[in-house]
Amino acid sequence: MPAGGGLPAVEARGVGVSFGALRALSDVSIAVHRGSVHGLIGPNGSGKSTLLHALAGKRTPDSGQIFANGLDITRASPAKRSRLGLSIKFQLARVYPQLTVADNLLVALQAHTPLRRLLMSRTRCSLTSQIESRLDAVGLSGRGGQAAKLLSHGQQQWLEIAMACALEPAVLLLDEPTAGMSPQERRVTGEIIRLASRYAGVLIVDHDLDFIKDLCTHMTVLAQGAVVATGTPAEIEADPVVQEVFLTRV
Repeated sequence: MPAGGGLPAVEARGVGVSFGALRALSDVSIAVHRGSVHGLIGPNGSGKSTLLHALAGKRTPDSGQIFANGLDITRASPAKRSRLGLSIKFQLARVYPQLTVADNLLVALQAHTPLRRLLMSRTRCSLTSQIESRLDAVGLSGRGGQAAKLLSHGQQQWLEIAMACALEPAVLLLDEPTAGMSPQERRVTGEIIRLASRYAGVLIVDHDLDFIKDLCTHMTVLAQGAVVATGTPAEIEADPVVQEVFLTRV
């Protein structure tokens, strides 16, 4: 049984996406459960980012369905999916550079707070200790008062992961979170993702196969917009089709 058991935190069933005459995804099915880290790999142009965008609501499928905890969200807006527990982090860090590190996280923590409460500033003080704890968890202890633009590339990625995890989503979608990182930064990022998987299902796209196979509990391989293999990292490594066609091209 998948980690977490029960209904998948997010699931695609037979999803297809086209860009004009180009078929980007064709009959793609994938299920991510809470407590698991699910890797998504494949050659460039295989549809990995398109699938993340379809799951997050940034691209509406032409066919198939998407579910969150059994609820059909195929046509739901990104905002509604966020309220249902889907959170996405793209390849490039999207922090607010002029704000402090702590205020970046505060913005994320207040994302679902009613406007009236925000205007009356009732939440800032109550979130101070939580902000400090979350920054400590991603290696940014003591950096709360620093402008986010002064963080290193890797540190900005950690801050955005902390922001994506702020409301403890059911699903965390990560698009190449280790791009441009040093080996040490990748190691820390792996630890952060493992911590997130304690309460969320994590779907991660990454080109560092050593990193992803050691981190993931499950993996899915895409090629030309279709699923060619799904299984444990050991099963994926042993799959002759994956070995021959994809692992040397990812």
